Amino acid sequence: MNVFLFPGQGAQFSGMGKELYESSSAARKLFKEANEVLGWDIDQMMFDGTEEELKQTKVTQPAIFIHSVITAKVNSQDKVPAMTAGHSLGEFSALTVAGALSFEDGLYLVNERALAMQDATDETEGTMAAILGLEDEVIESICADIDEIVVPANYNAPGQLVISGSAKGIETAVEKLKEAGARRALVLKVGGAFHSPLMQSAEKRLAQAIEDTDFHKPVCPVYQNVTATPTLDPAIIQENLIRQLTAPVRWKHTMQQMLDDGGELFYEVGGKGGILQGMLKKVDRKVQTFSL
Repeated sequence: MNVFLFPGQGAQFSGMGKELYESSSAARKLFKEANEVLGWDIDQMMFDGTEEELKQTKVTQPAIFIHSVITAKVNSQDKVPAMTAGHSLGEFSALTVAGALSFEDGLYLVNERALAMQDATDETEGTMAAILGLEDEVIESICADIDEIVVPANYNAPGQLVISGSAKGIETAVEKLKEAGARRALVLKVGGAFHSPLMQSAEKRLAQAIEDTDFHKPVCPVYQNVTATPTLDPAIIQENLIRQLTAPVRWKHTMQQMLDDGGELFYEVGGKGGILQGMLKKVDRKVQTFSL
């Protein structure tokens, strides 16, 4: 069975989508719709923007969503997904390609998400850190004992977990995790404490937008970050999507579940490619992966 995987923040690159725009009338139509939804010409930023400009949350998130969805629509050809999933932001791409959201509604929600997350990071100083080489249980235990907000945020792959929280909490956690034997504990250059309680104000704002949006039954199961399990129920999709901003991304669990459910050919759709394939190979090094 074909599986479509959609990347999240960090998959952006200068020039993204330009080749699609130049070669496909369908792509040009969707870029025009995107500009109308956002109220500004994001296509020009994607094509000609610098790396620094593309790192802005309000640019990055809609840009990756647009690139992923257009890539799926233009390049999938005879490849029909039997299941989809997206890493963090990528879940909106997965839902759109699976038909649970229209392109316009998906982009509207992604834009609201980006603005809400930016506001939340302005309110409270927070950050994230990648921890390599320790068991999840060890990391969870150490984080729980710190008298600050520090929580697991992204269960990316075996031996690779990202934590999120207050700046002081992350600093303390990194030192304690190094002492516990982490092969690497690196503070990331991100704008805030994503997938942690510090995103509660963003969650509240996005919840209203999600509740006001029409969701449809997807054409194939969508595996959601919060549960790592598939669903076709629009009400459950909405509920899980609201929880996503403050809950951890259970990506390695999602990949294992997809493999257990019969996933065979895994296509990473959009972004610079390779990030999700690398994570998946750590779950099962024999799995067949491709970039779309």
